[in-house]
Amino acid sequence: MRTKGKFLLCTIDEFDVWLAAASINRAIVLLQNHHTFSPPYRQFNNSNHFELLEGMEQYHVAERGFDMIAQNLTTFPDGTIAVCRPLDRIPAGIKGANKMGICIEHLGNFNTGGDVMRDVQRGTVVRLNAILCRHFGLTPSTDTIVYHHWYDLDSGIRTNGTGNTKTCPGTVFFGGNSLSDAQANFIPLILQSVTPGQAPTVPLRRAEVAVDSLNVRDGNGMQYAILKKVHRGVQLQVYEEKAGWFRIAPDRQEWVCGQYVQTIS
Repeated sequence: MRTKGKFLLCTIDEFDVWLAAASINRAIVLLQNHHTFSPPYRQFNNSNHFELLEGMEQYHVAERGFDMIAQNLTTFPDGTIAVCRPLDRIPAGIKGANKMGICIEHLGNFNTGGDVMRDVQRGTVVRLNAILCRHFGLTPSTDTIVYHHWYDLDSGIRTNGTGNTKTCPGTVFFGGNSLSDAQANFIPLILQSVTPGQAPTVPLRRAEVAVDSLNVRDGNGMQYAILKKVHRGVQLQVYEEKAGWFRIAPDRQEWVCGQYVQTIS
């Protein structure tokens, strides 16, 4: 891992470990996929990750009026990932879909006649979406993984590609930017990557943290080690109940004491 200012650059494996230990105090129900368009591949020299991120941030602040870079995450042609805007911060990615979303920018111009996505970046894009789905308890679908092209720029209403829209994440992004393209070419790859050979676990219900700070432990009891903390108002997916404890991760031992959360659905 390498850092520069707020930016953290890592491999996909390093990101998986980092995310497991992260404390994110807002509900996540949408993963936005974008392409940068500019900068395209020709501006990437395999070592200027931070310079390109700083340039994007300068544009977002000076030209768009944001207080920092718009996206939470960026993937690069060499398969690396940058954590940009903190995951706790609502992104400035898609009008109408930001509040409970994570914005992912994929560096490149993936419109017809633009860049051809490298296999290593392609693998990272799929696995990154799968890791985020697994971590936040999302079933990969076009309801949880969305393209900017599907939202009207004026109203922020999802139109699935009609009205005033961008081409983002590109007209050739994993076969195209339409809803049917995503359903045929992108979502199946993510489903396979979440848990090879089977669909992800479906949560029993949703719950909300009802205390200021709640320990997440690696087993269902006070004797187990504390992995991280979650805070009041954070929404959790419950996958298993045992002796008054709730498992809140689909494929890892992450447990909270049930008396400190409230069921919301």
